This record gives sequence, C-alpha cells and structure tokens, in this order.
Amino acid sequence: MKLSVILGHPYPQSFNSAIAQTVVKKLGENGHSVYFHDLYEEKFNPVIPDNELISDISDDNLVRKHQQEIKEADGIIIIHPNWWGQPPAILKGWIDRVLRENVAYTFPAGDSGGGLPTGLLKAKTGLVINTSNTPQEREENVFGDPLERIWKDCIFDFCGITVFDRIMFRIIADSTPEIRMQWLDEVKELVDKYFPNRKYV
Repeated sequence: MKLSVILGHPYPQSFNSAIAQTVVKKLGENGHSVYFHDLYEEKFNPVIPDNELISDISDDNLVRKHQQEIKEADGIIIIHPNWWGQPPAILKGWIDRVLRENVAYTFPAGDSGGGLPTGLLKAKTGLVINTSNTPQEREENVFGDPLERIWKDCIFDFCGITVFDRIMFRIIADSTPEIRMQWLDEVKELVDKYFPNRKYV
C-alpha cells in the first residue's frame, strides 16, 4: 500500500517529530510505501493565491506533487499539535491548497458547490495523531473536541474517507521520557491496526 504521512510541527526535536519517525519506520517495516512530508522542513507555502483559488490549478510544483501523491495514497496519517483547537497554520494551508475540488472531492453536474460533495480520494482510511496540553475533560466538555470534528467530519468525510481514527497524547508539557516511550508504542499499535504487516494480511 501507498501511505501519505503529513507532519505539521516546526521543531525537529518535538514529540510530534518522534511520532512521525515512528509512523514512517513502522509502515516501512510492515512493507508499505510511504510518502512522507514534513511541511515546515520543506517550507510548504500555506497561502493560497487568488488565481489558484479561482481556477483550482496551482503553479506551485510542490503543491502539485502533494496533490498527485494524495490521489495515489491508500491511506493518510496526519500528525500535528493542538493549537487553539486547530491544526497549525501551515497544515491548514496544506488542506486549502492540496485538498482541492477535482483532487479530493467534486460536486454533481449542475451543482455549483452548494450541495453534497462526492469524495474522490482513493484512500478510505484516515488517521490523525495529536498532542495537547489541554486536559481531556476540558477539551471535550468545554471546547467540544474541535479537532475531532474538523478532521473526521469537515475534511476526511468530505473527501470520501470512511474509516477514521484519532489519538491525542496529553499532557505533553508534563510528560516524562518513560510516558513518551509508552505513547510511541501506542502509535505502533495504531499503525499495525490499520496498516498491518503485508506478510500477515
């Protein structure tokens, strides 16, 4: 299988980076091909130009590369911190520029965009791995867990991804190296659950 792994965190020594490295390594061990992108490292431009917004066609070679890979992917894994209940701006810009109409979704003939979309992505499984310093009770009861709604309902479902799972690791600021190692084991288990070793499938 071809899997797309997207990391949105500016600090190379972050726990998000450790998660991404663990995901990529585990997918490789399981016999899968991986498209891995560290958006900050490759200096992905999150700002969508006006002509691109109107035409749905990008002049940016990196954006076009991302679009082609996301169309080929059999599964998608997104890794990012919880910032204000949202993905970091660079990842929001990736969504805006890569998951465009006629790439990730379309509308029926005669529908100018006000109706229900048809998802175009080949991938049917989407995983999201988040980190946060917000306690779970506050995240869910006060804020309503916005990242769950954003990824599951507003993005993946819109693009035709029907199998969704997400894990949140918290509290990052107070976590010990031992706890983080346990969390990375959970990451491996998540990968194995949805993208197992091809020898045993």
